[in-house]
Amino acid sequence: MTTSAFDSTELDLGESTVEGSPPADRRRWLIVAAIVLTGLTMRVAVTSVGAVLTDLERGLHASSSAAGIITTLPVIAFAGIGFLGPRLAHRFGEHRLVAAALLATTAGLVLRAVAGSVWMFAVLSMLALTGGAIANVLLPALVKRHFPDRIGTMTAVYTTSLALGLTASAGFTAPLAELGGQSWRFGIGAWALLSAVAVLPWLPMLAGDRPDPASQPDRVPLSWLLRSKLAWALVLMFGTQSFQAYIAFGWFTDFFRHHNLDATEAGLLLAFYAALSIPVSMAIPALAVRGQRLIVVVLSAAGLISYLGMLTAPVAGAWLWMLLGGISGGMFPLALTMIGLRSRQIATTAALSAFVQGIGYLLAGAGPLLVGVLLGVSDSWTWPLVLLILAVLGSAATGWYAARPDFVDDQLSRPAGRLAQ
Repeated sequence: MTTSAFDSTELDLGESTVEGSPPADRRRWLIVAAIVLTGLTMRVAVTSVGAVLTDLERGLHASSSAAGIITTLPVIAFAGIGFLGPRLAHRFGEHRLVAAALLATTAGLVLRAVAGSVWMFAVLSMLALTGGAIANVLLPALVKRHFPDRIGTMTAVYTTSLALGLTASAGFTAPLAELGGQSWRFGIGAWALLSAVAVLPWLPMLAGDRPDPASQPDRVPLSWLLRSKLAWALVLMFGTQSFQAYIAFGWFTDFFRHHNLDATEAGLLLAFYAALSIPVSMAIPALAVRGQRLIVVVLSAAGLISYLGMLTAPVAGAWLWMLLGGISGGMFPLALTMIGLRSRQIATTAALSAFVQGIGYLLAGAGPLLVGVLLGVSDSWTWPLVLLILAVLGSAATGWYAARPDFVDDQLSRPAGRLAQ
């Protein structure tokens, strides 16, 4: 691939850097609906389990170790299945793959709700996580394909939908279980209706999803991205941010209980932290198309102050620390937006999305495990918070580099005549 001159206006707006074009008006709202509904489903298979985990353990006679495996499955699915996304999309078509993945999620949500053993539940959970894993890596490419002039806006749309779905499934699964006669099975299975509905707007797009094989664009192998410093910067930016988020959702309630807050207030603090992802996801991607370095500095500073506050005044400033921590979580939608803004070609966007999220989620999965080890050794939150401080500094440094005016495509040395679309 030849290196092209950089134009900051093209990078910020995402208009001239790809060969795609905005969809016709008659299809635009259908695509928007598909993206919104898919975003809503992306985390329901994860957070619905956490909401009724105690009842689930009791109902399936699961040990704590087995429950730990179940809660680790999302990381495995998002990394493993995510890596396969670009290859499968190249073979079957992006829209077909998303629709099929949502159908798999629907089946998995229903079937695991009637599983008779914890191991069958775990296997079917991998099926239920398929839609989220595929959508993770393909939605940035689909936004690039259908809305090359609205990358920030449409990334905000699906990350906000993701945040809404996450919050809803965390908050409403237990009430749904009560509605179903105190049945955790009904509580987690009811979300299959949402994923089934999410399939519908994709269906009209399936017929034209695969062009003639002879005219299909080249796929960008993930191995090529190993040579891109910018790709690695995005991996570490995304990974260190998700590392913090997984620790927060897994351990912050325990942190506040450790400092003598009751279970209700500790839960409300975490809910407040999670709910902040909704306005943050609405704002950050739209702002990011005009420049990212200032946003990286502001979000990183918020995270750093939050962790230092938790270290020095965990109870007195608890709500402020969660406010700043929730704002700092804007690094997640920022990283997803930058995947689209730092790639010229649609195939590069898909490969970069899989590369960043595949490796990034593996890094994220180590966070809760490390905190558990540190707490087991010291029974103190000092070292876990030091770990979080190091993570936010790492996210700041790699985010600063990733915000430089460059494209992953331009860093790849590729044979002439093999331009990815």
